[in-house]
Amino acid sequence: MTAVLFSSWRGPVADPWPDIATVTDHLGVPHLVVTRHALVRQVLGDPGTWRPENALDAVTPIPVAALRVLTGHRFRLPPTLANNGGASHPRIRAIVAEALHPARVAEQQPWLTGLVRARVDRLATALDAGESVDLHAGLAADLPLRVLARMVDLPAAETATVKEFSRAALELFWAPLDHDRQVALAATVGHFHRVLRDFAATGAGLAARLRADGHPVDVVVGALFFLLVAGQETTSQFLTLLLHRLTGEPTVLAGLRSGTVPVADVVEEGLRLEPPIVTWRRVAAEDTTLAGTPVARGTSVVLWLARAGRDAAVVAEPAAFRPGQPGSRRHLAFGAGAHRCVGAQLSRMEAAVVVSEAAPLLTDAVVVRPPWCPDNLSFRMPDAFVIRRDGAATVVSRRSPG
Repeated sequence: MTAVLFSSWRGPVADPWPDIATVTDHLGVPHLVVTRHALVRQVLGDPGTWRPENALDAVTPIPVAALRVLTGHRFRLPPTLANNGGASHPRIRAIVAEALHPARVAEQQPWLTGLVRARVDRLATALDAGESVDLHAGLAADLPLRVLARMVDLPAAETATVKEFSRAALELFWAPLDHDRQVALAATVGHFHRVLRDFAATGAGLAARLRADGHPVDVVVGALFFLLVAGQETTSQFLTLLLHRLTGEPTVLAGLRSGTVPVADVVEEGLRLEPPIVTWRRVAAEDTTLAGTPVARGTSVVLWLARAGRDAAVVAEPAAFRPGQPGSRRHLAFGAGAHRCVGAQLSRMEAAVVVSEAAPLLTDAVVVRPPWCPDNLSFRMPDAFVIRRDGAATVVSRRSPG
């Protein structure tokens, strides 16, 4: 069952799985996989027993050659947000949360709506002319980063660097990799870390607020590092995955057009069924038990968030896209507890704008190439999503990973 750790979102929902199972990874390392919604929530809600320090550990240990590359760039990831179970976490989180406050999120909505509307108009013109369009590259890929850059005062010149880096970081820390790929990714991630260090030391906005609170530059870098990955890459992935899912949901699209299906319900059901983060990790801080299963201190625990969202004990129709169905909003796409995603409100706003504005593009659309996602422990990372108008294209098969 090694593959489940890296392709856990691919299997049919109906496949039977125990609440807790021991699964070995590609290197033979055992992990305790937790699938039941209540148990996943229990673990996330008890950071004393189930610590977050392994959240950013590389699932393929980084070899010496790649470590030398990272060291040359003075790369460090001190505990700040997702991997911080210490006393500093609440204070760092509070500063980041203030930067992403719902009132500030709402201020971005008119600007974002105008940007999305302009992109949708261009895409619609191309579709009307019989052309294929890539909704990932042409609409979703950079939107969350552009919003986040405005909210944390990241210079516009750095956004292209951030986008390249963020995908490289998700691969370096969460994918099964060979030696040469790790070295190449370390060069990309290390270069960005150096750029980020300069911004952390002198930048305005969030960086300045963290410095003013007394946090050293390494901590500022660590907080920005994770925020600029999780705060935008996951949302761009979700937008692509949700738009793809909606092409197979004509009843939902009709409800969006008529106003009988609220866009907020569509977003929540999308988060439940197509979460961009499918698993997250914790480590047992002590010898303990979980639902009667003995767990030794130091055990890696993989929380299967995507499976928990399809738990029949929580939602009546686990595999069906039914916006507004009871239990739909109880998904764990943003986690739970002290480390629940601080950007949840931002992600919801961005998704609501994109769904509202882009839904007409999906009417009578033919999927020329659906998103392909590489093997990864926690992230989906779709690469493209190409459509044409019905009658204007021949559907081709899903591209293979090779």
